[in-house]
Order: sequence, then C-alpha cells, then structure tokens
Amino acid sequence: MSPTATSVDVKTLIINGENVSARADQTILDVARENGIFIPTLCHLDGLTDVGACRLCLVEIKGSPKLFPACVTKVEEGMEVDTNSERLVHHRRTILELLFAERNHVCAVCVANGNCELQAVAQTQGLTHVRLPYRVGRLEVDTSNERFVADHNRCILCSRCVRVCAEIEGAHVWDIMGRGINSQVLTDLHEPWGASSCTRCGKCIQVCPTGALFDKSKVGVSHPKHPEFLPYLNMMRDGQ
Repeated sequence: MSPTATSVDVKTLIINGENVSARADQTILDVARENGIFIPTLCHLDGLTDVGACRLCLVEIKGSPKLFPACVTKVEEGMEVDTNSERLVHHRRTILELLFAERNHVCAVCVANGNCELQAVAQTQGLTHVRLPYRVGRLEVDTSNERFVADHNRCILCSRCVRVCAEIEGAHVWDIMGRGINSQVLTDLHEPWGASSCTRCGKCIQVCPTGALFDKSKVGVSHPKHPEFLPYLNMMRDGQ
C-alpha cells in the first residue's frame, strides 16, 4: 500500500453473494469484471468515458427499487449487488428486442455478421426472436467518404464513435442529433462524411459494435477490429 493510501480508499461490497474489495473510484462494472462476473454491455469500451447509453449493464442494489447502470455507478461500502436476477434478464432481453426492432439488424445480410457485438450479446442473453413490431426505416447510407461507409440503419446510438473521435483522436467530428427514434449520429454540422473535417484515421470504424460504420475495402470479407488499442493510446497520451 502506498504511503498516501488509507483504509477509506478501499470498499468492501457483495456481488451475487460474493465478498469483493474495490477502490473507491471504481464502478460496479469494473469490480465485476475484475472478479470474473459477467455483465453485458454495448456502449462501454475500455479507454472511453462511460455514458450509460445502452442500459444493458443494469444491476440491482439491495435497498433500492431502481435499477442502476453498472458502468457509471461507483461502489459504496457494504453495497449488495445482484447482476443476474430474473428481473434483470427480462429487462436486458427487452432492451435487445427494442434495438433489433427499431432499425435494420437482419444478421443474414449484414456486413458485420459473425463479428457484431449486438449479435453476440443477444446470443449470451438467449434472445431467439423479437416479439415487437419492427420499425425499420429507410435512413441514408452515407458513402461520400473515400474509405468508409456510414449505414445509419444499423446504428444503435452507442456513441462509441462520438467518444473515440473526441477523446482519443481529438477531432470532435461525430455527434448525435435529434431525440428518441429520430436520433442519429452526424459528422460536423450534418455534412456528408466525405465533406466533413474527418481525419480518416478509422478509429470510429474500429469501435463500432455493429455494421453501421465499415471500411469499403472490407465489404464481403471479414471485418477484424482491435478496440483493445484504446487503453494503450490513453496511457501513451497521458504520459506525454
């Protein structure tokens, strides 16, 4: 323990009946993953600021009727957390059904089939069908960029592209406009991607969990992604 550390810096809590310890600045998601406890996520990515957008990481905390997003909820002394109750399973499946129903996520014809986090999470949660009526719109497919494509029909509004562009690249090209079902990611002041201030670095492609952003040269072949580079980039940036 460092000379400046005190007992106040360490919290003891219970997750799924297991006693665990954590630093005071950690979130429930951090601690769960350190202890091999699975909590599904889509908007979370190591190296990016958490925003609690997808709500898949909701957990129950004893003493409260509310559900809490694990990625942005800090640990507290004596906290008792349940990550996999029947209530949570129901909520997560409903959230996934809403995501699949709102836009075009037909895996069989998607460029990211087999390499899609939405697809993978649905499998972990046992989602076999969607009970809700589909609201598949006809949003634009922006092919104006010389290298990349933005298919807004496959976007789940996780905001990973927004955060990686701002926090890692420092370009602030991406943002989200609109509200509710009309929300959409955009480049600059809603200019075509090819006419925007995009640096063509490709980081947004690497972190997109679905086939919403993809490389034109990879159509029809596998789409390897390497989001694990983000913590390394953060470390190098902080060391400068």
